[in-house]
Amino acid sequence: MTTLKAKDIRRMSKEDRGKKIEELKFELVKAKAHTSKTGTSRAKDIKKIIARILTLNNQDKSGVEKNK
Repeated sequence: MTTLKAKDIRRMSKEDRGKKIEELKFELVKAKAHTSKTGTSRAKDIKKIIARILTLNNQDKSGVEKNK
């Protein structure tokens, strides 16, 4: 999985963002299970992507000016 940049997330529709969050949450659960077995973790990266999407969703709701 590649890291999603803010500009890529802004191009997504609200529905796509919601689907992506659900997808990432499922992947986060799998990553946490995998971490306990191997010791390597992608959980931190997944959490950052989820936070980035939620932040942009909140900015859209509040009407905050977006940096381009």
